[in-house]
Amino acid sequence: MVFSCIPFIFFFLPLCLILYYALPSSKNNFSLKNGVLLVFSLVFYAWGEPRYILLMLFSTLLDYTNGRLMERFGTTKGRRRFFLCCSVCINLLLLSFFKYADFIISLFNGAFGTEIAALGIHLPIGISFYTFQTMSYIIDLYRGEVKAERSYSAYLTYVSMFPQLVAGPIVRFSDISEQLHDRKITAEDMEKGLLRFMTGLFKKVLLANQVGALWEEIRLLGAGDISVATAWLGAVCFTLQLYLDFSAYSDMAIGMGRMLGFSYHENFRYPLTAVSVTDFWRRWHISLSTWFRDYVYIPLGGNRRGAARHLFNIAVVWFLTGLWHGASSNFILWGVYYGVLLALEKYVWGKRLERLPEWIRHIYALFIVVFGFVIFAITDMRELRQYVRSLFSFASSSIVDGRFLWYLRNYAPVIALACIVSMPVYPWISKKLLGLSGKKGKAVSIVAGVGVAALFLLSTAYMVSDTYNPFLYFRF
Repeated sequence: MVFSCIPFIFFFLPLCLILYYALPSSKNNFSLKNGVLLVFSLVFYAWGEPRYILLMLFSTLLDYTNGRLMERFGTTKGRRRFFLCCSVCINLLLLSFFKYADFIISLFNGAFGTEIAALGIHLPIGISFYTFQTMSYIIDLYRGEVKAERSYSAYLTYVSMFPQLVAGPIVRFSDISEQLHDRKITAEDMEKGLLRFMTGLFKKVLLANQVGALWEEIRLLGAGDISVATAWLGAVCFTLQLYLDFSAYSDMAIGMGRMLGFSYHENFRYPLTAVSVTDFWRRWHISLSTWFRDYVYIPLGGNRRGAARHLFNIAVVWFLTGLWHGASSNFILWGVYYGVLLALEKYVWGKRLERLPEWIRHIYALFIVVFGFVIFAITDMRELRQYVRSLFSFASSSIVDGRFLWYLRNYAPVIALACIVSMPVYPWISKKLLGLSGKKGKAVSIVAGVGVAALFLLSTAYMVSDTYNPFLYFRF
């Protein structure tokens, strides 16, 4: 989908908005607006992934049909459960086949010495996100928390909506079901939505890509050829890249959604300011963590059935969380890593941690997060072991080397700016500026407008010229 970004920004999105806003905004005309949105969403997905658009259509038709059948014939709990199981099982089978088939084959070959050829299946973009969206709909319908959607086109619009289709956030049907049929679209929404979109574009192109390029350079050097300081610099850069990249996409999705009249929940709340692992997961990828909480953790019993069952529930949730991120042993290890740490915070050192000064707790959380993202970043287990060893080779003579100092001199401004943007500095500044009035307020508005326009032009210039332009979460 990276190659779609430039045409999308300069042609696709403006054309969609022009047609969208040209239609009347009365309640009876939202089917027309939804039609425009649906067509552009399907074109957008087909542009980047033409082979698998039928898979998404099948998944949506499956859940829509089972939802209508549940509403029509689900007079007993057993019947409702039957329709629920049909949807959930088929969705999970599709996700497992496309995402995990080759991984399962490799594990089988390793365990039994066989030589079964990998299928070489290309992962459909966004399948993990839209599968969880369709599953949330049918589960909420089974629970009686939403009503069955009667319009297939409206339901397909919900699932395929281009702002959040390929990389989240995971939007639940219950959050926007009413907005699908009646929503307000104001000039303020357009203005603030556009600002949020451009903020995300700036974070992605001018910050995430730049620190990410340094991480790639350090990683390609090989763990045996870098100092401890360089290894940690690389880990910090990947942490910043992943946060800025993914939160930038969420910013753009929330901004585009607001321009279209939809309200998406926040997906990040400055997670790098966390003071514990528990606090981090209340701030990072909120739509995913709440999905697992509401549809896996709580149904398993949460923390209500004693310590042993609670630990089991934590283990299940975090094994699945790691597995959701990718078909690789490092993702499972990453999930287990956080499951163990959350259990330890709950039952071993959590209360002691709360009594420590906040700055110590923040350092503790940052260390865990940065190290954890090393596990997340490197899929080859041998390379991962070597890199982890380089992080802690303090007995060697190469704790700090000339390469580290060179990187620090050349990348210090972008790393510093990435760190500042990762903290809640922008909201504080915005709040102060909004309090200004009169000539000062107008002057600030003009300067801010010019600054945003300059950043937008600079971002697009970088995007056109820079060959390193990944969206990390597209692969999930």
